[in-house]
Amino acid sequence: MIKFGFIGYGKMGKIRARAFGKFADVSVEGVYDVKEIKDSEYKVFNDPYEIINDKSIDAVSISVPNYYNFEYTMAALNQGKHVFCEKPPAFTSQQVKEIRAKELETGLKLMYGFNHRHHGAVMKMKTVIDSGEYGKVLWMRGRYGKSVDETYFDDWRSKKDLAGGGILFDQGIHMLDLFIHLGGTFDQVHAFVSSLYWKMEGLEDNVFAIMKNSTSGMEASLHSTMTQWRHLFSLEVFLESGYMVLNGLKTGSGTYGDEELTIAKNRSVAPAATWDDEARFRFETDNSWNEEAEHFINAIKNNTDVMFGNSNDALNVMELVESIYANERHESDHLYTKLKNIR
Repeated sequence: MIKFGFIGYGKMGKIRARAFGKFADVSVEGVYDVKEIKDSEYKVFNDPYEIINDKSIDAVSISVPNYYNFEYTMAALNQGKHVFCEKPPAFTSQQVKEIRAKELETGLKLMYGFNHRHHGAVMKMKTVIDSGEYGKVLWMRGRYGKSVDETYFDDWRSKKDLAGGGILFDQGIHMLDLFIHLGGTFDQVHAFVSSLYWKMEGLEDNVFAIMKNSTSGMEASLHSTMTQWRHLFSLEVFLESGYMVLNGLKTGSGTYGDEELTIAKNRSVAPAATWDDEARFRFETDNSWNEEAEHFINAIKNNTDVMFGNSNDALNVMELVESIYANERHESDHLYTKLKNIR
């Protein structure tokens, strides 16, 4: 029996507790949240460190504001706990390196909550890519957008020192993780990082980024935005011999539309592929939370490697996030502006 403690028992904490609690191998020993927990079916702890320091607890699930992720993860590993933590893994790649070193030193299991990898459509895409039937990935295009209202600014996510970043940290990081998961890493980045509408101090509401792997030639583009006004998820992967287009994502809110994947092979001669060439797959349920939980439980139970959302995945995505922020292009950097000034 794996005894779990849950640090953070808001929306995400409850989702995680339900997912892990479904498995016969797991016992939920207790929960903690900064807000008062009423009518809990579990023991309520008064402090996160009561869970971290409780020797009877084997593993912790951390679902807290971003600025606590590094601290609580390191503390739990130091106390001999396996750790499941929400994204982002930390504020910097250097912090992730410190976490990774501690994980390897202790031999404990560590997994991060990149649940998009476990959506049915994404798993289907990964299977197709790994089969080699469609050749190598040439390029990818991801768009992930949502709308927020004024209540967003009462939350920690709108504060730079608490959130660490804007929409890229909050949502775009999922798309970057999918790029890496499906196609590999990138070593060239160009980006526009802007606060076009909400004008948050130090935080972006829009990111446009173009990435390239100079070895394979693979390229990708990202638009991450909180001025979409209508929630949107779209991921396109084009390969040597075909393409896959995922529109919509099955979520609890139901606001991203149906999760529908289109797959087709290209034609060797003109005309290009038509609607009749496409196979369509619709995924009616979101089982990503349970898939993640099962993977983490099996890694602990069987002493196997965490294969999805591991610390190396976390390091790769954090380095990419940092590259996007570091390669932000301002108006003065724009080629058109420079040429216009020369004339």
